[in-house]
Amino acid sequence: MDYKQLFRDGLWDNNVAMGQMLALCPLLAVTTSATNGLGMGLASLAVLILTNTMISAVRGVISPQVRIPVLIVMIATAVTLTDMIINAWMHELYKILGLFIALIVTNCAIFGRAESFASKQPVIPAFADAISMGLGFTWVLVAIGAMREILGSGTLFANASLLLGPHFAWLEMKIFETSPDILIAILPPGAFMALGFLIVIKRLIDNRISQKNPTELVQLQH
Repeated sequence: MDYKQLFRDGLWDNNVAMGQMLALCPLLAVTTSATNGLGMGLASLAVLILTNTMISAVRGVISPQVRIPVLIVMIATAVTLTDMIINAWMHELYKILGLFIALIVTNCAIFGRAESFASKQPVIPAFADAISMGLGFTWVLVAIGAMREILGSGTLFANASLLLGPHFAWLEMKIFETSPDILIAILPPGAFMALGFLIVIKRLIDNRISQKNPTELVQLQH
């Protein structure tokens, strides 16, 4: 198993949001701030790790006839556990993310990795895939949330200590003394524009890499 390529796929080449264009509903809905994006990303990462690990561990005893229902039950179990943990220990964040935590169970990225990778690989590669895909999704959520929050409020990771716990207080920053108050940034259109901006940047970087090394173009296309 090429773990370097595995992490490169999750973080960049085959990124859940910018490469596969999956999980766009929570990505666009909850990223009104970098804090919310980080919270949703960590929740998705936890679910990915739990589901990939469990499914890989029992893949040999699941018959093909019931594979899909079993995968759905395992994903629902992991989402329920994550939902209860966030509600218990990060209740303020839970009140903001609310329904979107439970909706992780319908996240195509979670089910896609379970079906296409975890159900066919040993535990360690499945665990590594979950981390890479989860971190890749998380950084996109945080990046979009940061762009929208800075333009809309002039802050970065506002209320991180309240939503995620006192250990995250160091993240809170005031970028502008006077808030830009670009309202569209924190409205739904702002999420689409921020995602589009990130995708354009990714394509430009990929094109630059392919021009420097033609063999990279073939890898990026696949």
